[in-house]
Amino acid sequence: MLSDDQDIRAREEPRASRPRTPGPGYGVPEGDETLLPWSHVEERVREARAYWMATVRPEGRPHAVPTWGVWVDTTFYTEGGGRKVQNLRSNPAVVVHLESGEDVVIIEGDASEISRPERSLFKRIDAAYAAKYDYKPSDNLSGPDDVPYPDGGLFAVRPHVVFAWTRFPEDVTRFRFGPD
Repeated sequence: MLSDDQDIRAREEPRASRPRTPGPGYGVPEGDETLLPWSHVEERVREARAYWMATVRPEGRPHAVPTWGVWVDTTFYTEGGGRKVQNLRSNPAVVVHLESGEDVVIIEGDASEISRPERSLFKRIDAAYAAKYDYKPSDNLSGPDDVPYPDGGLFAVRPHVVFAWTRFPEDVTRFRFGPD
């Protein structure tokens, strides 16, 4: 369940700016006229079918895997098992990237495992999965009194920073959450 601070942050629109680049060679414009709107990011993440998720193994080596997920309340939710779950349990740092290398959205954040999600949140996550996939997490529940994810396995990725562009470097945009 989200804390009050996280719940408030989930409804905030992030600040858009230009990312820092290592010198003038990248050609990133200085002005704000071509920044992408946050609505572009939300639409792309909500509509994507598959995502690349990069995690860190306990010994520090990277691991990337395609995964399913949904975007609810400015948070990316994914479930499952295997190496990504082991990695996220030992190190919550994560990057989620859309499949496209041209219409790009990269989410950098921390993942937190959710066990026994609040029923109203679980219904929104379940509905988002059902709308996108021929599957919904509630298919795994065996009765009306079952508690979803009693032992974990559902992860919420809350972004710290998001990068997006459709025409690099003209519209490359960095979205930042929280205090400066």
